[in-house]
Amino acid sequence: MSLRVLISECLLGAPVRYDGGAKPSLAVKRLADCLRRRGGEGAVVPVCPEVLGGLACPRPPAERRGSRVVTAEGVDVTRAYADGARRSLDIARACGASLAILKSKSPSCGLDRIYDGTFSGQLRVGSGVTAALFEQEGHIVVADEKLVEYCEPSMEHPIALVLGSGLAPLADEVRVVRRIKYEDIDGFPTEAIPVEGHRYEVIIGTLEGVPVVVYPGRVHLYQGYSPLQVTSLVRHAHRLGCRDIILTCASGAVSAVASGMVGLITDHINLTGQNPLATPQGVAAAEADTPFIPMAGAYSGYLAEFARAAARDAGLHLAEGVYAGLLGPTYETAAEVRMLNTLGADYVGCSTVCEAIMAKALGMEVLGITLVTNKAGMIDNSHEDALKAAQKAATATQSVLKGTISYLGGH
Repeated sequence: MSLRVLISECLLGAPVRYDGGAKPSLAVKRLADCLRRRGGEGAVVPVCPEVLGGLACPRPPAERRGSRVVTAEGVDVTRAYADGARRSLDIARACGASLAILKSKSPSCGLDRIYDGTFSGQLRVGSGVTAALFEQEGHIVVADEKLVEYCEPSMEHPIALVLGSGLAPLADEVRVVRRIKYEDIDGFPTEAIPVEGHRYEVIIGTLEGVPVVVYPGRVHLYQGYSPLQVTSLVRHAHRLGCRDIILTCASGAVSAVASGMVGLITDHINLTGQNPLATPQGVAAAEADTPFIPMAGAYSGYLAEFARAAARDAGLHLAEGVYAGLLGPTYETAAEVRMLNTLGADYVGCSTVCEAIMAKALGMEVLGITLVTNKAGMIDNSHEDALKAAQKAATATQSVLKGTISYLGGH
């Protein structure tokens, strides 16, 4: 089934807000048009929880106070908001929606920060009634128009793409506008020599008609480079205006994932013993006020939905799981694989985790895609065989990457 997305009607231009108006978002409307082109009219399901709850339009403004929703005159409308939330969830379940894009700040649809109940325009931490119910459901990714607008690629804010082993040929499909040598990237080790399957030239242009910055190679901790050097590409992408970054890598399978599969990284375990924020220089490079960056939700659920949709469009089964980052360069022992399995890892590799930490610290939305090249812990594992497996499955991985980029670009 194609991607099904619930969207607040007011974001699409319907006059259903409390004041009888709309609050359309051009980015949301462009995304909705893209989804309809790809999946038909049923791909976009407009909802207004307040109207579904029986509230009139126009109506008195209401805000959330604690667990209640009240109007400026003090009328309690909590039940109507709860009814509308439940009916919206029923619609989501019925159509198989896995993503909901809701109106920010609203006492019904707001995500993370909503109006504080004083009717003064101030915000407090918390989610609206419908957003909270969707989050409790668990399998519906909830976003607002601010995230859609932030992630929408443009020439000023292209998508960054770091390519792992076997995926560098994707850079050849970019319609090139500019090239930058890695040696010109601030913080990148100028003496570095690419490992097999990598190359050191930034490609700036368009892919699938979408502005991109492609890095067809990286350096690794196991080569003796510092976490700050390893993450220089991420910082470079951020300086170029990139807000979305797709980190790709090759990995070994820890769980029952089969070799040759494309995998979505939903979370990671950093077992490298290194962290780019563990020094004052790293914190300064991340433009952060503190090294204590929360890593929960480091991998964007919003971007992941488009990767899942791209895989379905390509007729591919996309594995999903946790990536364990080790120092390397040696392959894992059988005992280490048993340990990783106990820890809940599905893939294991020697990159990505430090990059994801730096990207999160910089406020970027991160998508992790891995190409599973081998079964971890096998006595005959070799880099040559891993590269051959990566090359064999590269077409499938590239299909997911290009499809994801196309969705994000509204194509």
